[in-house]
Amino acid sequence: MVARTLLQDRFGPMAKPMAIMLAIVGLVFGALYGFNVFRGVMIKGFLASMANPPQTVSVTTAGYQEWRPKLTAVGTFRAVNGADLSLEASGIVEKIHFQSGQQVEAGQLLLELRKDTDLAKLASQKAAADLAGINLRRDQAQLKIHAASQATVDTDQANLKSAEAEVAQQEAVIAQKTLRAPFAGRLGIRAVDLGQYIGAGSVIVTLQALDPIYLDFTLPQQALNGIEVGQSIDAGVDAFPNKKFTGKIVAINSKVDQASRNVQVRASLANSNLELKPGMFAQIDIVTGKPERLITLPQTAIVYAPFGNSVFLVQKPDDKGPGLSAHQAFVRLGATRGDEVAVLEGVTEGATVVTAGQLKLRNGSPLNISDTQQPPVDPNPKPVDQ
Repeated sequence: MVARTLLQDRFGPMAKPMAIMLAIVGLVFGALYGFNVFRGVMIKGFLASMANPPQTVSVTTAGYQEWRPKLTAVGTFRAVNGADLSLEASGIVEKIHFQSGQQVEAGQLLLELRKDTDLAKLASQKAAADLAGINLRRDQAQLKIHAASQATVDTDQANLKSAEAEVAQQEAVIAQKTLRAPFAGRLGIRAVDLGQYIGAGSVIVTLQALDPIYLDFTLPQQALNGIEVGQSIDAGVDAFPNKKFTGKIVAINSKVDQASRNVQVRASLANSNLELKPGMFAQIDIVTGKPERLITLPQTAIVYAPFGNSVFLVQKPDDKGPGLSAHQAFVRLGATRGDEVAVLEGVTEGATVVTAGQLKLRNGSPLNISDTQQPPVDPNPKPVDQ
């Protein structure tokens, strides 16, 4: 009444419309305020209903293990002596004295080419050499009684030497048509047949000395201070997945390759069962130092990221009911061994670490611990035979 009286006093006939307008404006502002309050309450309720539900994860307990520092490499086996045998001469194969895969001794006769013509020529040259010897001896006897000159004797000596040289040359030609093993070893598969014509240099069979056997591999230059001649190595091959072959380093190259900055190393391994063959691929481990106590985790526990690697730790590890939560911790990693990785910083002994399901976690996420048994963690995993 007072407001209306004031309006009537001031505005006269316009007082009533002004009062209606003010009432309408008040109602509009009141409605907007009420809507904002209602919207805030609804948003708060919606966010509360969207709270992060407990996530089910698998965990493990961090603990110390003893690891020995080691170098790893890949290499190739090669024979101590290995050659593809061939002949310097060409001809037709007349005799084969070996079987494929046979073990042979040094100097053992392996193959002969047809050499009838060469033997006939050798016989002729030996006859000429015999005649030259007879002439020399006769003229020497004549020289003693002054029936022949010294010049004649000198000519006879030269003729004899020439004839003997031709005999030696022909014997060398015949020897080139005979193949003998240059060293003891195991033959490969025969590549020629009886009656076959082969040219000079044609491969007849391969010969490999397999016991012992060399293993060649390369290491980065920074590994040079951890290796030395006589150091033991372990080698594994795909053909024998459950077996390790032990050998020793016998040579380290005297220079580092400028392109790769790697150094070539050669090891020697006993191979009495002839299981290892030249050309086989090998995985090599070289122990280089004393054992170290390191905290290890399964590699599945690590969240790898460009800005830093991390793990999720479980708070309240003794309580498996409600209240468990995730805490992300950044870590510094060391070497890896199969399924395991060494953690140098960021995790302490006894900490409970999430190993599966961490991709859906963030700091403070509530957790449930899964009772499902996890696959074993193997520092030396091997492929499973199908």
